[in-house]
Amino acid sequence: MRIEEEIKLAFKDVLIRPKRSQLGSRSEVSLEREFKFLHSGKIWKGVPIIAANMDHTGTFNMATALSEHKVMTALTKFIEPEQWVKFVAEKVARKNFTFVSAGLNDKDIPRLQQIQKQADFDFICLDVANGYTQRFVDFIKRVRETFPDKTIMAGNVVTGEMTEELILSGADIIKVGIGPGSVCTTRKKTGVGYPQLSAVIECADAAHGLKGLVCSDGGCTVPGDVAKAFGGGADFVMLGGMLSGHDECLGDIFEKDGKKFKRFYGMSSAEAMNKYHGQVAEYRASEGKSVDVPYRGAVENTLLDILGGVRSTCTYVGASELKELSKRTSFIRVSMQINDIFNEYNVAG
Repeated sequence: MRIEEEIKLAFKDVLIRPKRSQLGSRSEVSLEREFKFLHSGKIWKGVPIIAANMDHTGTFNMATALSEHKVMTALTKFIEPEQWVKFVAEKVARKNFTFVSAGLNDKDIPRLQQIQKQADFDFICLDVANGYTQRFVDFIKRVRETFPDKTIMAGNVVTGEMTEELILSGADIIKVGIGPGSVCTTRKKTGVGYPQLSAVIECADAAHGLKGLVCSDGGCTVPGDVAKAFGGGADFVMLGGMLSGHDECLGDIFEKDGKKFKRFYGMSSAEAMNKYHGQVAEYRASEGKSVDVPYRGAVENTLLDILGGVRSTCTYVGASELKELSKRTSFIRVSMQINDIFNEYNVAG
């Protein structure tokens, strides 16, 4: 047993220090980025925000809406191959903003091959709760060998050394985050986790040294958190809860106490495991929860609010392009008293 004394930070623990800026308006800020991926060699340009590969947010309707703004969607891994054909056929350009998701069981590679044969794709998201197993490392190598020209995002991890190992195993983008998600209970059930901002900073440092990239996954509840993730060095930011409750999300609208809601659940929740596996296996515990989120209409309105917030952050620090934000970000640690007031305001709001 050992204890690390170094302070680790979540998004709520910091604010971004304003700096002298020559920018006169948010309209002068470009949020598009261009990346060349290490292993696939592909070049991509767009707004580096990704809707999470959850049942609720990783839908074709979400991908269709977000792609209009050059924003990406990681589709849930439970979408069948034949469903891809119509989606891509309707507008081939969508595939440039869409991840095909998979786990690491024996059926996943044949499923990916079938989708590739029927509809083709550019991006793969290999998603597991625990990215620290040798089995996952070996699986990434197999997927890279099978799909040498595809861009692979893999995770989740929260430390620099494992970020490096996954990149060396064939991943182009490392998904960073254990436990910060709004419907994730991993930290409560297992005691395992890492404050998200520090995880992003440390993993980004490790990845960029190898010319790899990172995606901050989880912990964002307001547009300012998205800006902090980018400021901390994230190349991409994945959102679940912030994009929940919209028309494009899975599930019906229902009323409760005179208000409208939609169902939102974690993919390790009992609800998800009962849906896809018939039960929660005896050897494991549910590490997610189910919640009713307020219905919020079209996702475009929320997306524009998020993008507007990040643009405003850039104007406060003088970054005319998103890629400049991390270079111009200075974080200020927030005192406990101010932090508590800030959290109370968010809850009340």
